[in-house]
Amino acid sequence: MDTPNADQKDYWSATPSGIKWLTYEDHLDAAMAPILDLVVQRAGLQPGERVIDIGCGTGASLLAAAELVGPTGDVLGLDIAKPFLERAAARAVQAGLANVSVREGDAQVAPFDGPSRDVMISRFGMMFFADPQAAFANLARALRTGGRMCFAAWGGFSGNPWFRLPFEAAADRLGTPPPADPDAPGPMAFQNVERVTGLMRAAGLRDVRCDVVDVLMTPMGRIEDVAAQCLRVGPAARLMNFFEGNQEDAAAIEQDIARRLDQMNTPDGLRVPAQINLFEARI
Repeated sequence: MDTPNADQKDYWSATPSGIKWLTYEDHLDAAMAPILDLVVQRAGLQPGERVIDIGCGTGASLLAAAELVGPTGDVLGLDIAKPFLERAAARAVQAGLANVSVREGDAQVAPFDGPSRDVMISRFGMMFFADPQAAFANLARALRTGGRMCFAAWGGFSGNPWFRLPFEAAADRLGTPPPADPDAPGPMAFQNVERVTGLMRAAGLRDVRCDVVDVLMTPMGRIEDVAAQCLRVGPAARLMNFFEGNQEDAAAIEQDIARRLDQMNTPDGLRVPAQINLFEARI
């Protein structure tokens, strides 16, 4: 099968940066729990519904959806990275959820045979397509007439300190990389609401809308632990790779990230503001 997003497959399946999502699974799931809650609540999942989860990763969204649709429903997780799917499948077994299945594939081109789905959800799995319009059109084929989509994407860089603060700490130490295409596949590719909703409509989706929602992320652990994670997953890690930073750089950046995060510390732990673009549509 054609895989137009082969670079994404290689990144998430075979590079240290991609595989680190397995290492920090618990921490990332905890930090993003409010965003996952937002997606499944807005999707309005009902018992007996058939759901497809795009970019399901290591399975947090799969498990949440499976609990909501119950044993009379089912949830299919699609991801381009086999290591993530193996972990997601194992988590479903551990949770005793028999209504979960996983499938490796590139959602931009993967064929969708069999019974149509009622709902498509995604927690940060939609921003990595080489051709988003083609991906939207292909995903629409997985849904029944009247079926619905609901997915979360990151809003602007300035409104998301989870990305901005580690980037600034690394840039202050190492330098600023060349400007990147803001619409290129990556975490921030769907920050431009008008662009994305336009692509969705051009793909044939209807009742397209996007709400920009402010939430508080809930990282687990001490500030020092969160700073260490931010150094290894995300923009700080990319700058370390780009500028070939050394251990001294890493220690300085990690300390600076911790200092910047400390302003968000509360009696209940870190609470990091996030701006989320919540997209919805029907087929």
